[in-house]
Amino acid sequence: MMLKKICIAATVATLTFGSMACVQAENMKPGKGVTVNPARATWNTGFFQEALVRRGLEELGFKVKSPKDLQNPIFYKSVALGDVDYWTNGWFPIHNDQLPKDFYDKAEKVGYVVKAGGLQGYLVSKKYADQYDIKSLDDFKRDEVKKAFDKNRDGKADLTACPPGWGCEKVITHHMEVYGLEDDINPIKASYEASMASAIAAHMSGEPIFFYTWAPNWTIFKMKPGKDVVWINVPEINPTPGQVPALDRMTVSGVEGAVSDPTKLGFVVADIQIVANKKFLEKNPVAKRFFEVFTLPLSDINEQNTRMNDGEKSKKDIERHVDEWIAKNTDKWNAWLTEARKVAN
Repeated sequence: MMLKKICIAATVATLTFGSMACVQAENMKPGKGVTVNPARATWNTGFFQEALVRRGLEELGFKVKSPKDLQNPIFYKSVALGDVDYWTNGWFPIHNDQLPKDFYDKAEKVGYVVKAGGLQGYLVSKKYADQYDIKSLDDFKRDEVKKAFDKNRDGKADLTACPPGWGCEKVITHHMEVYGLEDDINPIKASYEASMASAIAAHMSGEPIFFYTWAPNWTIFKMKPGKDVVWINVPEINPTPGQVPALDRMTVSGVEGAVSDPTKLGFVVADIQIVANKKFLEKNPVAKRFFEVFTLPLSDINEQNTRMNDGEKSKKDIERHVDEWIAKNTDKWNAWLTEARKVAN
């Protein structure tokens, strides 16, 4: 209704002004009339990014449907076919082996939600890493280190690891074998959320903890790298079969709270990126430009993920998190929208 009112010139004298106002209003909503079909990953640590991008497209005038929650391989097949238009949850190069044949003929990666943001690795209580000079997994072969981290008194250091069936379980098992740690470290494979809750409680009580995690994740917001815990190295880069093409992505510089720089994480470090159908991007350059400029600090995602882990995980909660993030980052948000509007036809 407001757009119509702006666009109607009441008299000849106001016709030119009315036309200019109409054009200006339309430029604010260049996506008007276009319906967008997004998808979303099944892990909730990616829900916040999806909701922010969806909000941005809506502010640009697009009608954005509720996202379809899809498993990775199904999404990549669907976006190539054009059944969905995009998602914000691409992890590369980790997802490379899940792409269908000739994928890049029909879809592409756009921008970086978080460049090198998909971290994985092992962390140790900073207090005890300093006390025992722990720099890598190899240090858990030392008797005094094993004893300090041995909670069940079986002679091995206890590692909060991954439940059976998770991709990280396979990598951790490989590490235990190739680094000769099977007699030194006991990977705990119970429910990750419950195990990490127990680890955090132990940390709060002053006990040493040793765990695997990934980012974005609530764990490294609750326990901050460099202050509470530290990322440690693997002894050497020895990739799990199938990881060789990503060999250079297992050592990374600039990891906050790591014991060394660069850090040999031993897991592939992923870029988190938007993936979209090429025809959709060609028809909607405004959306493409928004995808290109959209990027988030990893700490912001970790903070929101922590709120979800603490119980704020309903649809309304996530939309409120989006509102609050935009309110705190108004200049950045408006700059993204302005950039996107510049390419409107």
